[in-house]
Amino acid sequence: MSTLTLQTQVSDIVTAVPQTADVFRQLRIDFCCGGQVSLEEAALGRGLDPAKVLEQAQLVERKFAEYQQPRPAELTALELIDHIQKKHHAFLMEELPALVPYVTKLARVHGGSHPELLRVQELFSDLKRELLDHTQDEDEVVFPLITQFVSGPGSETAAALKPHLSELEDEHESAGQLLKEMREVTSDYELPADACGTYRLVYQRLSLLEKDTYDHIHLENNILFRNVRAAM
Repeated sequence: MSTLTLQTQVSDIVTAVPQTADVFRQLRIDFCCGGQVSLEEAALGRGLDPAKVLEQAQLVERKFAEYQQPRPAELTALELIDHIQKKHHAFLMEELPALVPYVTKLARVHGGSHPELLRVQELFSDLKRELLDHTQDEDEVVFPLITQFVSGPGSETAAALKPHLSELEDEHESAGQLLKEMREVTSDYELPADACGTYRLVYQRLSLLEKDTYDHIHLENNILFRNVRAAM
C-alpha cells in the first residue's frame, strides 16, 4: 500500500522514491528548492489535478518497489557526501567547461536570427561561475565541516556550520532561477526549424545539466542538510 498522499511534501516523495523526480520534472513541479510543500499545493500551483499527479507518483512507486537498490535517504551523511562528489561534482567540473565553446559558437553563429541565444550564453556563463564556485566551497569548506560534525557532534562545529548551510541553500535557489529562465527563453528547449547539429547538441546537454543540477540540489537541501540540522 502506498504511503504517498496529497499532503506528502514533494521533496519527501522524491526522497522516498527518487524516480518520481522525472514525473515532477516533466510537470514543471519544483522538488528541490521549493519542494517543501504538499503535493496538493504544488499541483494546484501549476494548474494541475492533484489526484492525477498523485496517481502518477504512486505508479512510479509501484513500478520501482521491486528494486532493492540503496536509496539516498538510507545513506549515512558521509556516504551521501561521497556520492554527491563522485556523481554530481565530478559531472559539473567536467561538463561546464566542456560546454563553453559550444554555447559560445551557437550564440555567435545563430544569435542574429535567434536573439534568445545571446541570453542563453549570459545565463550559462553565470550558472557556470556559480556552480563551480559552489562545488569548490562545498568540497573545501562545508563538506569537511559536516564530516567533522557527524564524526563528533559539538556546539562549536554546529555554530560554524549553520551559516554555511543557509548560504548554500541561497546559492541553490539562485542556480535554480538561472535554470528556470534558461528553460523559459528557449521555450522548453524547443528546436527551431533551422537548428543545426550544434544547436541540437547544446540544447540536449543543457537539458541534461538541468536534470543533474536539480537532482544534486535535492540531495543536499532535502536529505543531507536536513539530516545534519536535525542532529544539531
